[in-house]
This record gives sequence, structure tokens and C-alpha cells, in this order.
Amino acid sequence: QVQLVESGGGLVQAGGSQRLSCAASGYTGNFNLVNLGWFRQAPGKEREGVATFFAGAGLTFFADSVKGRFTVSRDNARRMLYLEMNNLKPEDSALYYCAAGTVWRSSTPLSTTMFKYWGQGTQLTVSS
Repeated sequence: QVQLVESGGGLVQAGGSQRLSCAASGYTGNFNLVNLGWFRQAPGKEREGVATFFAGAGLTFFADSVKGRFTVSRDNARRMLYLEMNNLKPEDSALYYCAAGTVWRSSTPLSTTMFKYWGQGTQLTVSS
């Protein structure tokens, strides 16, 4: 059974940095071919895509709101996904989820519907 476990959330001051990690386990196939992503959901809002990895082409996609501030990386050997967040803003506060799957639609690279497996989330709060 595929499991994703996020860590690294917490309370950060605006302008600060934080790194989130996601540990994947249970995949029996080639993990290098698994698409991965970070999503977030703030209270009263829909879950939105933050950054996604299209494994087939080695491409990454970012939400406009985080471009230039967030970077994403993966370590296939360790089955880890990371989200490095800089210059954090209060509006970045949310529950951050890691997701994995093998479906890809290039027309909607940040869509939640492409991802089958989800972690439980890690809370990030950015204080002003």
C-alpha cells in the first residue's frame, strides 16, 4: 500500500524560509516514473496545486503565487520529495499535502485530480 508522510511544517515569520519533506513508501514499480506534487489547502478554500513534477518529461510546474519563491526537488533513491519555501507570506499559511500518481494531463499540470495517493498533510503557519 502506498503511503506518503509529510513533515517540516510549523510556525514561521513572514519573510522566512521552511522546507517540507515527503517520504513515500509502498511503491512496487519504478518510482522514477511516478509524478509527484505539493498541494495546499487553507481554511475555507479549495485545495490548490503548489508545485508538481511530471516524471515522464522531467518537468516541474509551479503556481503563479509561489514562482520565484518555492523550489521543488525529489530524491528517487530515497523516495523523497521536498518543497523549499523562501520569502514566506501569511497567505502561504495552509495545510500542505504531498501527492503521487501516474496520470498526467499537460493541460492542467497543477490539478488535484491527476494524483491518486495523498498524505495527511503538514501545517504551515506564517505570521505577519
